Amino acid sequence: MESIAIYFFASLLFILVILKIRSSHAASSSTSSKLPPGPWKLPIIGNLHQLAAGGPLVHKVLRDFSKKHGPIMHLQLGHVSTILVSTPETAKQVMKTQDIVFASRSQPLAAKIISYDSTNIGFAPYGEYWRQMRKICVFDLLSTKRVQSFRSLREEEFSGLARFLASHAGSPVNLTQLLHSTMLAFTSRAAVGKKFQNQERFISILSELLKVGAGFNIADFYPSIKWLQHITGLTSKLEKLHHEVDRLLDEIIDDHIAVDNNTTIMHEDLVDVLLRVQNDGNYEITRKNIKAVILDIFAAGTDSSATTVDWAMAEMLKNPSILEKAQEEVRRVFGEKSYVDESNFDQLKYLKAVIKETLRLHPPAPLLLPRLSREKCNIDGYEIPHKTQVLVNAWTIGRDSRYWEDAECFKAERFLDSSIDFNGNNFEYIPFGAGRRMCPGMSFGLANVEHPLALFLYHFDWKLPNGMKHEELDMSEVYCGVTVRRELNMHVIPIISKPV
Repeated sequence: MESIAIYFFASLLFILVILKIRSSHAASSSTSSKLPPGPWKLPIIGNLHQLAAGGPLVHKVLRDFSKKHGPIMHLQLGHVSTILVSTPETAKQVMKTQDIVFASRSQPLAAKIISYDSTNIGFAPYGEYWRQMRKICVFDLLSTKRVQSFRSLREEEFSGLARFLASHAGSPVNLTQLLHSTMLAFTSRAAVGKKFQNQERFISILSELLKVGAGFNIADFYPSIKWLQHITGLTSKLEKLHHEVDRLLDEIIDDHIAVDNNTTIMHEDLVDVLLRVQNDGNYEITRKNIKAVILDIFAAGTDSSATTVDWAMAEMLKNPSILEKAQEEVRRVFGEKSYVDESNFDQLKYLKAVIKETLRLHPPAPLLLPRLSREKCNIDGYEIPHKTQVLVNAWTIGRDSRYWEDAECFKAERFLDSSIDFNGNNFEYIPFGAGRRMCPGMSFGLANVEHPLALFLYHFDWKLPNGMKHEELDMSEVYCGVTVRRELNMHVIPIISKPV
């Protein structure tokens, strides 16, 4: 983080001499009295210095701001006028009452480069193209039926992980690292099918591309200064990595086209699905669109699921009584079968409650992907100008003590007799967002969380290494792109309870 801070303040100092920004700031000040309240702002940089000084965990800094300035507040992030909402009531205004007004997306430079000029699902501007791709995702690509079709892949990949853990029983293993590598392997097979010639190269370059793309970029806060995109060197690095990923994606698509594919619909990988939809002619999909969506699947489908499993295991290890209850349930449900079977997952009520509670306290993206107002509007008497960026702090909302008793405590039981679900109808609980821009990959992600957790609970007992006590487990956070992981990898000792 120190290098990022140095880069940030050096860039900031450079920008201070740019007179062009002064005129833009002056022009925007005339409407400031109609905006929501917010922390004091400096000329030119606005509130950027306060975010940087507050530390790397931006969602916590913003929570502190909202306690002082209210549930809806204004931040000036360089040139980017931003509204932050931090309560279920204001989130409902943005994602339901005026959902259509806030249905578009901000366009960070990295997203434009990585996702073929923002033609993926996550960052595509609201319009006919986005509606078309959303429909393809919901009904073809990531439907419940499609997610179920990957059941055998999940069983194969996660059972392989369980066998690895069994072979290292009694010794410490890096569960965090194992989860991410296994989730990446599963996502690769689901997305592009069988192992291809340059798969390891593809995964390595793609991981680097996503890592670089998630880094701090001062140009995103001054989008009107086009040359600023190039002096940092980030643009050229992203373009070079993306060019290599693009070449490898072309190889994958060409391989799929070249094969005389008699694959049944229920055994298609995601490239097969997109090519079939393209050939059907009902939607206008280009090769670049296909590549953008596949990259979306890798970016969203790997890190968030692995991180959620990691947090769930950490919370259960820190709360042994919850771990025992979850183990008892899983072993009772699968005891007669002697193996974990997805057909019985509906009976795992307590495990599902553990997952819900994990996502309440640790939403994969504490700040939901930023929305963009499509027109001037009004929230709670405040004027929100056209093209204002809107951030929803899902992390703060999930810890709102008005809705959650003992909000900072991990209590899976709170969800056992609760009607609250993931579908975006309860605005005190929005780990996947809500409204039109709600995450379309929710079912895909949840299936990849339930399966490994059920395996871990059924087959193994768990100990922390070096005599560490459960209350000593470090739960500190760190950002990895838009996702917040545990700062320290989780090293644990698996002990076989049921043979793998």
